[in-house]
Amino acid sequence: MYKRIVNLLLKINFKKSAKYYDNQIDLDFLRLDKEDILRTAVLDKIPSKKHRIGGKTSYAEWAHVIGIFQTFLYMHLEKKEGNRILDIGCGTGLLAMACENYVRNDGQYLGIDVARANIDFCLNNYDSPFLNFEYFDVYNAMYSNNTSENRRCWEIDDESMDMVTALSVWTHLNEKDAIFYFKEIYRVLKPGGIALITFFYLDESYFRTLDSRKNEKGRFHNTNQMIWVFDKNAYDSNDWFYPSHFKIPENAIGISETGLQKLIETSGLQLKNYYPGNWKEIPGPYFQDVLVFQK
Repeated sequence: MYKRIVNLLLKINFKKSAKYYDNQIDLDFLRLDKEDILRTAVLDKIPSKKHRIGGKTSYAEWAHVIGIFQTFLYMHLEKKEGNRILDIGCGTGLLAMACENYVRNDGQYLGIDVARANIDFCLNNYDSPFLNFEYFDVYNAMYSNNTSENRRCWEIDDESMDMVTALSVWTHLNEKDAIFYFKEIYRVLKPGGIALITFFYLDESYFRTLDSRKNEKGRFHNTNQMIWVFDKNAYDSNDWFYPSHFKIPENAIGISETGLQKLIETSGLQLKNYYPGNWKEIPGPYFQDVLVFQK
């Protein structure tokens, strides 16, 4: 819809760029649409297209994913208010909105991210006293390659969190980083606490549907959808893989069943539930695989 309107405006010989009109139309749409929100209070904080990141720029998709994870939180949190939730790789606040109702009444949400710009945006965009955001300055080849700081522990007390969430974070971690921070999840969770983590999980259903995701080049199913074929070892790992057409492994990393077992055994977390992702061309509640762990 946006592109059709932008093209029409350009044909009328407006001098400003297509990007300008795209952003302006989005801002006008947000203003009008948010006036019609009646029953879902958290959606009034969905940012403009410029700040909708994490592989999702559509307003509709942001609202959809917020709803999905609100449901996951309700299903897996023992208490429905007053929780302490740590969100790893919070981005520009998608899960902050999903979590807000569950931390009210003496709880707290803390979002951390390796991109300072994301944290700066969140601090300016979300004014709830239950939502906090902190910059975590460590190296990641995809998202923070301008720092030399490697793995380090989160500055969070042991056994202080009811839940840890990570939306599309372990899909950007190599084996060593993935194991190190999985141990950190275990450390900060209270006994019985829950971790809600998304993966590209290379299990039997991945291999069963592999042919349906390939074309002649093994890269694209159509012009709009990337095909997820994890055909190259990520660095020296035998259990972490990435699509060979990416230059940087951390662009998208999947783990094998043996890799997942390694995460479980080295961390002490136990797998509680597994919701397959529809990236495998099978029905699923979310795009990536959602795995639920318990301490």
